[in-house]
Amino acid sequence: MATATASPPTSTGQRAGPGASSWLAALVTFLLVSLFIAGATIISAPTRGVRITDLGRYLAEVFRTSQAFALVGIGLGVVAGLIAARAIYGVWHDERRRSDAITAYLFLLPYLIVTMVFTVGVLLFALYIAFYRYDIFTAPEFVGFANFTKAFQSREFRQSLVNVFWYFAIVTPTQTVLALLMAVLLNQKIRGKQFFRTIYYTPSVTSSVVISMIFWWLYLKTGFLNYAFDTVLGWFGVQWQAVEWLNNPRGLFQLIVRAFGGDIPPELWYLRGPSITWMAIMAQNIFTTIPTFMIMFLAALQDIPGSVYEAAEIDGASAWQQLFKITIPMLRPVILLVVVLGTIGTLQIFDQVKILTAGGPLGTTLTPVYLIYSEAIGTLGEIQMGYASAMAFILAVIIFIFTFVQRRFIERGTEQY
Repeated sequence: MATATASPPTSTGQRAGPGASSWLAALVTFLLVSLFIAGATIISAPTRGVRITDLGRYLAEVFRTSQAFALVGIGLGVVAGLIAARAIYGVWHDERRRSDAITAYLFLLPYLIVTMVFTVGVLLFALYIAFYRYDIFTAPEFVGFANFTKAFQSREFRQSLVNVFWYFAIVTPTQTVLALLMAVLLNQKIRGKQFFRTIYYTPSVTSSVVISMIFWWLYLKTGFLNYAFDTVLGWFGVQWQAVEWLNNPRGLFQLIVRAFGGDIPPELWYLRGPSITWMAIMAQNIFTTIPTFMIMFLAALQDIPGSVYEAAEIDGASAWQQLFKITIPMLRPVILLVVVLGTIGTLQIFDQVKILTAGGPLGTTLTPVYLIYSEAIGTLGEIQMGYASAMAFILAVIIFIFTFVQRRFIERGTEQY
């Protein structure tokens, strides 16, 4: 019985291995990527005000005042170029894979350009000057970890961290719980729920500057809030003493202790709790962020199968039992997202403080981001870009730790749902 033998593939059916064209494509890719990244880094280099339009003087200034920064940028460009060149070399000989790679990178190119110039370059700039004394007008002066040491020794920075801790501890749980309850309510079969969804979401699409100005008017000593309290309490014969909501440094715990005849001394300021002004800003933030998180919860609620609730009703589960045994467990991934976003937002609060209080009264609304902003542009004295960058990286580490801990505790057991 004759056996068939496979004939060798013809030249037209073979795929050519990497050749000269692959090496050429890899070389061009290496040059483009390395030059772009090195250029994006050099554009972000700390200089003494030389315009980049005068390219020759600008490059000379970079290599004179920020030589280490420029060398790091060039090194990163070479490394990224080698990685990109290797990736292109591996797919260039395959026509289909080559076409897919070219199409993919053409779509990614606008995003990559913006990210490298305005994100990666800026981050490298901030990390570099965090170890330098830099005021924009003079050459950076290396100081090592002095900026980080100064931040931890600064009363203002420590107070700002305590302030945002109270802000996080009160605002994040409150807005999460209220957003979930509103979402559950608006997920029910009630008349006009589309209208209520629109009304509730309106504050979230309004500019924070506009919202802050509205609350500033409400919080005036002669504003609507004091007027409302005075009117309502007047019906019961109680006289309301107008409160300066945006200029009251008394802390919550301090007020409680004073109610029992004691007081918390000034040197124990960190035990006084959030001030009345700080709690007023918290109320504004809760009001404006609940609708956004409500929409997230509402979308997740509509993905829970109705058959699960029907089975629970047949088994005799009450509405509260369904909430705690079905709804909340199945919403744990979204709860994690809401809590993480809320935590990042509270630790980075800036605009309300800038508009309403500028960190006052007595620093009770001072926040790290506002302090970073003030030191970077010199509103509190001389410009200290290096010191501001050091505080920014300390805050970034704190945010990472908070997020990591939350993910470990909230996400645990989520995979079973």
